[in-house]
Amino acid sequence: MKQVSVVIAVFRCEKYISATVQSVLDQTYKNLEILIVDDESPDRCVAICQQFTDPRIQIIRQRNRGLAGARNTGIRHAQGEYIAFLDGDDLWLPSKLEKHVEHLNNSPHVGVSFSRSALIDEMGNRLGTYLMPQLANISPECLLCDNPIGNGSAAVLRRETLDAIAFTDNLRGTPETFYFDERFRQAEDVECWLRIASQTQWQFAGIPEALTLYRVNSGGLSANLLKQLEYLEQVIEKTRSYAPEFISEWEKPAKAYHMRYLARSAVRLKAGAIAVKLMHRALATHWGMLLSDPRRTLMTLAAAYLLWLLPTSIYRQIEALAAQSMGTWQKNRIHRDREIEVGS
Repeated sequence: MKQVSVVIAVFRCEKYISATVQSVLDQTYKNLEILIVDDESPDRCVAICQQFTDPRIQIIRQRNRGLAGARNTGIRHAQGEYIAFLDGDDLWLPSKLEKHVEHLNNSPHVGVSFSRSALIDEMGNRLGTYLMPQLANISPECLLCDNPIGNGSAAVLRRETLDAIAFTDNLRGTPETFYFDERFRQAEDVECWLRIASQTQWQFAGIPEALTLYRVNSGGLSANLLKQLEYLEQVIEKTRSYAPEFISEWEKPAKAYHMRYLARSAVRLKAGAIAVKLMHRALATHWGMLLSDPRRTLMTLAAAYLLWLLPTSIYRQIEALAAQSMGTWQKNRIHRDREIEVGS
């Protein structure tokens, strides 16, 4: 029975961390260790985590190094053959690890197993909609343009996969082994997935079920959205250093799809003017997205304009109907995909 190391990076999440840790303790798969990495959090996160008495929990403290640095510290301490990451404000359904372990055990060529995610609000209530990524045939361009893993709490990896892309650097006066690049304060996961896809033979594959509950937070909207574009540029430039032909072909589509993703985030957070601006930039960068993915492109464009132009009360009625319809379609799709998986 293979051990799973669960790495939880902790920083300013005291409102959520208790439920996050409890969702790991509630897993039906019991052979696990929980590595809680305190990234010098200034709140009560550590005090809350110390209230748990389960012997599988280990709290590791460090000077602030960002999410990538906290994950790297967790990986260095991990004893498990499989490693899972869980952000301090997200949750897992009880069967998540059991199903990922089964998936990896039965798929020897898969190095990164991930699930779909259900969206929850800041209070933990389900929003009725899901992240519905591509689950198979994951290519480097898919990872760059539309990261199918979707969030930092969805993936479970083989230790071998991370070891295959490890590198040594000296960022703080001592040589260390790195897996995630700590020079990235955002988009560190996409950068890591790209190295796995480009530099190893390990495959990515998804589980149809929504086993992760991904929390949608509203803090720092416009600054955070625009900052994400800067981090994408950093990912592109690093990838260009070892895959220049790949970046030459996919740079513009990647930027356009990322701006569309940010526009959807702006719509969700009720920033209509920002959403419209991002969609205009996306289409100006790569209008071909209208042909390659017309449904999501037109839906995002329509939602941005409706939010920007309509009175709030009318928009909310339209949004509620659209979300209900979308949620029903997504649930049916998940159910259908699960039946296909069981039958195959």
